[in-house]
Amino acid sequence: MKLKVKDQTLDLDSRCLLMGILNVTPDSFSENGANYTFDAAKEAVDAMVNAGADIIDVGGESTRPGAEVVSLKEELQRTIPLIEYIAAKHDVFISIDTTKSEIAAAALATGAAIINDISGLNLDPAMRNVAAEWEATVISMHMRGTPQTMQQFTDYDNLITDINKYFAENLQELEKSGIKRERIALDPGIGFSKTAEQNLEIIKCLDAFSVHQCPILIGPSRKSFIGKVLDKENPQERLWGTAAAISAGIQNGARIIRVHDVAEMKDTMELTMAILNAGAKYAQV
Repeated sequence: MKLKVKDQTLDLDSRCLLMGILNVTPDSFSENGANYTFDAAKEAVDAMVNAGADIIDVGGESTRPGAEVVSLKEELQRTIPLIEYIAAKHDVFISIDTTKSEIAAAALATGAAIINDISGLNLDPAMRNVAAEWEATVISMHMRGTPQTMQQFTDYDNLITDINKYFAENLQELEKSGIKRERIALDPGIGFSKTAEQNLEIIKCLDAFSVHQCPILIGPSRKSFIGKVLDKENPQERLWGTAAAISAGIQNGARIIRVHDVAEMKDTMELTMAILNAGAKYAQV
């Protein structure tokens, strides 16, 4: 499995990419606005890069259930100066977490290489053109509705089959727009229009999405389904639950891991991959 980012072709058969989450918002579900100021966000970036993040995912609008919509001007002010800082100081890939084409274009012009769009590039009709023109890498996520309405849409005929159908149709539309499949990763959308039980099923059945020949991203970090299973109301107490979800996800095919706790999840990721690679090694003996 390969993914092209900028001019690099990354082989993800025997490794994963670690994506650090940087929510530059006052209302993020897990950090309570801890990275909202520019200075705090810079410190968080430095810490994540030093801990081994391959990608920094910058978001200026919360996508938690019921989150308020942020204006274009406000989202630009929250994200672009930070992307400028990361591009100037660190040798990592930068991702912009947005559904707005204007934000994506400004981020790509500033140094970002990846568009992480929770709508699968569907909410803004111009997003696909921006991605194609910039030859951006795209993370296409499955979601129903919007962050304001998504938890009303958790009824599926067959969860995995329905998500796979969505991916097949979405990939076709992205490729029609000029986005090459080698630059697309898929995210089944853990926590987005899914119940806790459905999130567990997705992690268990991740390998079903490999049929599309695109790397799979998962983002279970600190999410409410972990809290429900472990009876942990505080998102910051879900570290070990996150580690378990990530390890299981990697074993079932995930190759891009989106997390808040980079240092701890890097250890989790690397040991899981070491076990998988050792198994492949000895299977050939």
